[in-house]
Amino acid sequence: MTDAPPPCDPHLDVVRFDRNLQHFSQSLDSRRKIKIVAIGSSSTAGENDIIPYPHRLELALRKRFPDRMIDVLNRGIGGQEAPEEVPRFESDVMAEDPSLVIWQVGTNAIAHRDLYDPGRVAATIATGLNWLKSLRADVVLMDLQYAPALLDREKDTRLMVSLIAAAAKTAGVNLFPRFALMERWRMQDGIPMDMLISPDRLHQTDYATNCVTRALDTVIGAALASAPPGA
Repeated sequence: MTDAPPPCDPHLDVVRFDRNLQHFSQSLDSRRKIKIVAIGSSSTAGENDIIPYPHRLELALRKRFPDRMIDVLNRGIGGQEAPEEVPRFESDVMAEDPSLVIWQVGTNAIAHRDLYDPGRVAATIATGLNWLKSLRADVVLMDLQYAPALLDREKDTRLMVSLIAAAAKTAGVNLFPRFALMERWRMQDGIPMDMLISPDRLHQTDYATNCVTRALDTVIGAALASAPPGA
């Protein structure tokens, strides 16, 4: 008999949003059809034949809100980083009129350090967040995965994590701290790294992708539950 995988705690103390999802909440109150746009790189697009988080999140949110048709549009392109993603905002994000945007950034700034400078990537993230202010949508930034290939450059990786957090705070948007969550799973919960990260040392496993999705669904639900009536 195959051992069951260990449970992954969503750790709301790590991932809880600072701000309510007001636009998404309003859409749930007033619309039957609701769009979420997920934009990013391979963590969003999918890698190694693993079903990516946008599809899983769509199923989770439709289960959470069975009387709503929630579409999570996958606008991920593997290998891209913020400098390639921001120019796609008009066609891939804004044109869809979403209620919620999830922007996954930072991994390729470290994985391809020869192509990107973390400081410049952070400046591009700030520019992109400023563009997204024109939308009547909540925005969530998702940072890097906790992976050996990134920990090989731990100083740069932790710098990128801090720059993303600072960009989110300055722009007044929510942060989904994937790096801190996965680090908690590994270092405190004792989940083996090979259960979290594929043999390529960079991309998430099916197990980790499912766990990240569950945490994201949980924190979205918590942000809505704490919203004031009519917000």
